[in-house]
Amino acid sequence: MIKTLTAHFDGSVLHPNESLPLEPNTQVKMTIETILPANQNANIFLDTAQSLNLDGPKDWSTNIDNYLYGEKKAT
Repeated sequence: MIKTLTAHFDGSVLHPNESLPLEPNTQVKMTIETILPANQNANIFLDTAQSLNLDGPKDWSTNIDNYLYGEKKAT
């Protein structure tokens, strides 16, 4: 059986928000994905990067190794 459900964590135990049709002591595999509260927005990398108002050379992405390490790009 594969089932997606929500649960809440009380600090030590996960509690499903609905009952499960499982026998006691049934082993399961869980994947945990946190859910943001409805009033909280996820941080978007591009928004963060643009908010920094960074100024750099026009060829930054093309010549990144040269700027970071002083290495010439092999041609």
